[in-house]
Amino acid sequence: MSVARVWRLVREFTGEAKWDDYLGECRRLGVEPMTRREFERHRAEHLESSARSRCC
Repeated sequence: MSVARVWRLVREFTGEAKWDDYLGECRRLGVEPMTRREFERHRAEHLESSARSRCC
């Protein structure tokens, strides 16, 4: 397993890869990405409001 693959797995485990995925999707769609802070705030709000993020 390459170092790059291990690094990607670590980033996926910690959630950092979601930012990379978001930027890639924005590039693919040709849209202006939100700032990192806005992205993290949006992500946190989505997790709090999502029924799947609750255990009970």
